[in-house]
Amino acid sequence: MKTTVIFNARLVDANSEIFGAIVARGGRIVQILPNVQKKEDAIVEVGEGAETIDANGLVLMPAFVDMHAHFRDPGQTEKEDLQSGLLAAEAGGFGTVVLMPNTSPVISEISLAKKIMDEAAQKSKVKVFQTVSLTRDFGGEDTSHLDSLDSSQIPVISEDGRDVRSSAIMLEAMKKAAKVGAIVACHCEDIDLAAEAKKLRSSAISILKNEGIFLGKYENATPDFLKNGKITEKIKEAQELFSKAHSILALAEDVATERNLRLAQVAGCKIHICHCSTAQSLEAVRRAKKAGVRVTCEVTPHHVALSLDKFPFADFALVNPPIRQKIDVDAILNAINDGTVDCISTDHAPHTQNDKAAGAPGFPGLETAFSVLNSNSQIEIGNLLYSLGFKNPSIPPEETQKVQLRVISKLMSENPAKILNLNEGLLQRGFDAKFVLVDPEERWIVNPNDFKTKGRSSPFASMELCGKVKKTLLL
Repeated sequence: MKTTVIFNARLVDANSEIFGAIVARGGRIVQILPNVQKKEDAIVEVGEGAETIDANGLVLMPAFVDMHAHFRDPGQTEKEDLQSGLLAAEAGGFGTVVLMPNTSPVISEISLAKKIMDEAAQKSKVKVFQTVSLTRDFGGEDTSHLDSLDSSQIPVISEDGRDVRSSAIMLEAMKKAAKVGAIVACHCEDIDLAAEAKKLRSSAISILKNEGIFLGKYENATPDFLKNGKITEKIKEAQELFSKAHSILALAEDVATERNLRLAQVAGCKIHICHCSTAQSLEAVRRAKKAGVRVTCEVTPHHVALSLDKFPFADFALVNPPIRQKIDVDAILNAINDGTVDCISTDHAPHTQNDKAAGAPGFPGLETAFSVLNSNSQIEIGNLLYSLGFKNPSIPPEETQKVQLRVISKLMSENPAKILNLNEGLLQRGFDAKFVLVDPEERWIVNPNDFKTKGRSSPFASMELCGKVKKTLLL
């Protein structure tokens, strides 16, 4: 059985930080060795014949776990396929990803979900959990396919990209999930309100097209067509329509979040609120947790890092939920601080340039997630110090960075692994040997043309970020 030792590393997880080496054997962590900086010292500890990897003083963290990604396979492989998605996940430091079912066909059949997971296992060491839909083919009526659900193989089910219109059908699906301990991941969005918002978005896109303007390319969260600084009356009109649409989508999120939390309480199921983005929805989750609802909640890197006060034209960076106001971003940070938010997920949603030009919402996120969160300009980490036991408000910068990395590890590794009941997410003996090596100080300019994903429409394009994933090690 092969033994691997990674030495000369700054070992950081949600609970601790030491400098030294970590030893893995048979896919598990078997030993932590403090202060081992040299190869010869590592060999003395583990013996000849072990594979040795020099971390060169960089940070070694548990590999990230993404509760929410779209690989578009089957049926939409021009946007993404299993191979490109898995490469993107590994490039971004992820060892486990949960894939949404809004493909072509919709993944409703358990057998199809298993087939995708088997194919992924043949292609990569990145672990894939394929979700199945709450209702067959997203039809909103039939939940019979859930009768054979096995949560040990498929721990999450979701109607992602939409909600279930009928509360009775939603409750039925939740009760079936509760019977087997599956998690119901909810894209909380009232269908009828969302339809009204879509009409406004379509009108705005038509106005832009008539001006010869197409969406999908950005520079620093700003549409590239505004590089010349010329804002015409038509552009203002389109932006106003987007703004109205996004206000409606905020209401749609809030209404659906309240409903789904109440239904989950009645069903007794585990519910996971996807990409929560408004202050009111976060408050609803907070109340539900206090009431004993079995709820977990995620936010995305783009909803943490971007807001309309910093990037006034982020309304044009179409995503569901949309980029929000500062009051919502502040609410997200507070919700991370008090534990209302359990994890950060990417909602990785690649599209072709033609689809983005036509208004398809979403963008790739796997390869920028860590860097976005690590960048000092992107996350106000000071608000999170108390949650990790740091009581001194005037902590020196080097200590703040340590806490920042530990917070990121908690939100991107430990907590999502716990939600999925996985034996990973911490650097402890007995845990799975799935690591990511990062340089938290390296600065780089985001160039989507360098992505492994097929998606090229990133709002972080041309943005300088701090912190780079150097290598993912899945042993």
